[in-house]
Amino acid sequence: MGVVARGRVEGDQVSAEWVFTDRHDGVSVGDYASLNVGGKVDDDPAAVVRNRAIVASYVGADGLARVHQVHGRAVALLDRISDDPPPADAAVTSTPGLALAIQTADCVPLLMADLAGGRVAAVHAGWRGVAADVVGAALDALAPVGPVEAWVGPAICPGCYEVSEQVRDQVAAAAPAAAATTRVGTPAVDIRAGVLAQLATRGITGTLIGGCTYESPDLFSFRRDQVTGRQAGVIVLRRADG
Repeated sequence: MGVVARGRVEGDQVSAEWVFTDRHDGVSVGDYASLNVGGKVDDDPAAVVRNRAIVASYVGADGLARVHQVHGRAVALLDRISDDPPPADAAVTSTPGLALAIQTADCVPLLMADLAGGRVAAVHAGWRGVAADVVGAALDALAPVGPVEAWVGPAICPGCYEVSEQVRDQVAAAAPAAAATTRVGTPAVDIRAGVLAQLATRGITGTLIGGCTYESPDLFSFRRDQVTGRQAGVIVLRRADG
């Protein structure tokens, strides 16, 4: 496998290709088996480099442009791949061929395309990101001039995501739809519902893709395993004839 879902959308001048990965088809071993793209989880660095190259190949790219995710709302405008990714939880580019990548292991990977404006974005949103409205910050930076296509990838479901009442209240203050309970009736957060609701406030209907990271053995989950890898959400902008 290696891929949860992939797609391509076409505009008049540009197109966008996107993919959400699972944990298969890579070279990492043990707790990180096998397609781990996370470089800060104590996996073999050489394996991570090879895995990132495999993921980049899914969208025909030479590499992945990343950010150093910090659970905030900062947005980086990227035009190249850097060995020193900027601290941010969203990335926007108008550079054709540059593959933006977000890595997750329970948080929400969100990919967006404004084909009329010729820009794409990749967003990492955990409960802190929903509370801080990183989705809104990413859309402000994207500054769409036409309809936005949005895809919300695999993340932990509310039935598996117990949090404190304080955390649930904090997230619900920013996105009431995110307030939830677990299967046993304890406080929970539905981070995908929160992201979809924040998209909806901007008139965007997001497409929900994939299931619960905690429940699926095909996906990395930090809440389930603690020591684990990271899957990726990747989007690349192309010229319409590219």
